[in-house]
Amino acid sequence: MFHIVLYEPEIPQNTGNIMRTCVAIGAKLHLIEPLGFKIDEAKLRRSALDYYEHLDYTLYPNFDAFQKKNPGTYLFLTRYGKKNYADINYPTLSEPIYLIFGKESTGVNRKLLAENLEHCYRIPTTDKVRSLNLSNAVAIVAYEVLRQFNYYDLERFEPETLKGQNFLDQFLEEEEPTS
Repeated sequence: MFHIVLYEPEIPQNTGNIMRTCVAIGAKLHLIEPLGFKIDEAKLRRSALDYYEHLDYTLYPNFDAFQKKNPGTYLFLTRYGKKNYADINYPTLSEPIYLIFGKESTGVNRKLLAENLEHCYRIPTTDKVRSLNLSNAVAIVAYEVLRQFNYYDLERFEPETLKGQNFLDQFLEEEEPTS
């Protein structure tokens, strides 16, 4: 299991989308205050949809409180990183993995990044954008971690609890409409 950490997120829709991603991949979400919204805000729940009840998350008053309760390998995702997130060999990391993403407007506190520069990574982009959308960035990096771990125990096909992996087979038997 690995962890997604949002450092002072500001936009409820992004956090809601990340909540859904965490449920989809079985990752725990850590939210570090201050938040730019109330955790029970309707926009947040609407983004997370009916997955909210399955979410494993913890709220912390600050980064120090988070750090005290969560030992492991901290990987900061930031445009200031000098290394590519995909170059990390995640399976060789022996401690729990914490992917730390900053707030939408300014990212993670720059002093904290400077103190952890050897653990700062970036998602490559052109020089035309400052950063990617936060929920997109989380999904990109999280799925690289999953890929390297051969997707753990995630369903390889549509789970039977949903429509099922053979759902589309029924459409092969239907007759084509004639004109």
